[in-house]
Amino acid sequence: MKILLLSMPDVAPVIMHESAFHMPNLGIASIGANIDDGHDVHVVDLIRKRLGLRKHLVRIFNALTPDLVGLSTMTWQYATCVKIVRLIKQLLPSARIVIGGYHATLMAEEIAQSDEAQAIDFMVRGEGEEAFRRLVNALDGKDCLADIPSLSYKHGEGFVHNPKGDLLDLSRLKLPIRDKRRLTWGYHIMNRHVEVMETSRGCTRNCNFCSIRHMYGRSFRPFPMQRILSDIDDIYRKRKVRWIFVSDDNLVLDPERVIRLCDAIIARRYRNLTFVVQADCVTMSRNEKMVEKMAGAGFRSIFLGMENASKKNLVAANKGDILDASKKAVEICHKYGIMVVGGMIFGFPDDGEAEIIENYQFLKSTGADTAYCQILTPYPKTGIRQQLIDQGLVTNLYDYTRYNGMWANVKTRQLSSDQLQYLFWYHNQKVMGWWNPSERIRTQGRFWTSIWLYAFKPLLKVIIARQQQRIGWRGRFEQEIKARAAVNRFADLDDL
Repeated sequence: MKILLLSMPDVAPVIMHESAFHMPNLGIASIGANIDDGHDVHVVDLIRKRLGLRKHLVRIFNALTPDLVGLSTMTWQYATCVKIVRLIKQLLPSARIVIGGYHATLMAEEIAQSDEAQAIDFMVRGEGEEAFRRLVNALDGKDCLADIPSLSYKHGEGFVHNPKGDLLDLSRLKLPIRDKRRLTWGYHIMNRHVEVMETSRGCTRNCNFCSIRHMYGRSFRPFPMQRILSDIDDIYRKRKVRWIFVSDDNLVLDPERVIRLCDAIIARRYRNLTFVVQADCVTMSRNEKMVEKMAGAGFRSIFLGMENASKKNLVAANKGDILDASKKAVEICHKYGIMVVGGMIFGFPDDGEAEIIENYQFLKSTGADTAYCQILTPYPKTGIRQQLIDQGLVTNLYDYTRYNGMWANVKTRQLSSDQLQYLFWYHNQKVMGWWNPSERIRTQGRFWTSIWLYAFKPLLKVIIARQQQRIGWRGRFEQEIKARAAVNRFADLDDL
């Protein structure tokens, strides 16, 4: 059977320009790798084909003529996914279509009742490797659709939703596809080639704005140590890539495991290997020995979810009081030369302009090297979504294309959505100011930071100063919002 797996082209350029980060989709790479032998499998990351998207898709579909096409989509990417599904049905009417990822997991029943359901044959909910493997076998006459946990399949005029399956035994998963079966290339963070891997799945934290529990439950499962090291070897030795983004939801939930992993990495004597990871502030602030080991093993950049400067808002998010932990975590990371990306969320129910300013001031006071700031988003099936709906604070219930953290889909008791959107942008400019790369960042990327400092930044300052004189703050804001709205508009798919 010919199988094609696609990830969506939509991006969320919260930190930098949309072209700055293009990383491979680990989900489809892992699903493709775990299909049984005897099938012709290819994966395509459409993030690398954002320009001329339709032309590229037509060329791929005509060249491969797949029997089964799988599409992985986040909620805010789903509208694009539907357009691609319609294109597939036009070009390959006999091809079977299966969708998976977060949106299919969260919204399978709603999708089954939608207009686009006519073009969709299957949905895989939750972890996809085993359900997709068995689906392929069932279509090959070697399994039964009704017996496959976590599969939704078309039956008559509707869908049958099989019961949810157990969490997978991660020790049985094969390494993801990174060879010639992957038909896209050129993945990068700025000017560095990058690959993606995972060392664990799940998170036991109780943040009510997060939907990860719908994927894995409230659980934490590490991969076996030897499997993790084999994955690193595959990236480092076979792919010759020196930057690795670790996609774990929270790498550091088990500090002793992290220390053992770091010791194993150090013992292998990799040269110039750099890891980029995500972690929680509390664990990082309480485990300096772990942080020191991470630095020694090549962990150079860490995203820390600080979330908010208000203790009340942190309680509302089920985060607890982590203000001191956030500052301590940054301090320890910097002590060992690790760059920190501080994650903050704006737009909680009681937020006004003063709270937005306070949030940015707190972020700046931590000394984080750069920021990943988002507006509170009522993601489907999360606890905070229902709370916000009950309080009448959700202003955009169903246009999920704006559910990527960049848009104000809520209002507060003090601010309308439009006011929240503007003040979020305005005080970022006023409080945070122009980004000045720290020495830690310059050490990791002297080429691109030099371009920023000595070419782009001086030029942009001149351009923006002229804009400021001509159209003012509000005019600049409207220009940026217009540009942001165009980032994920693929005009060549508009007729679908």
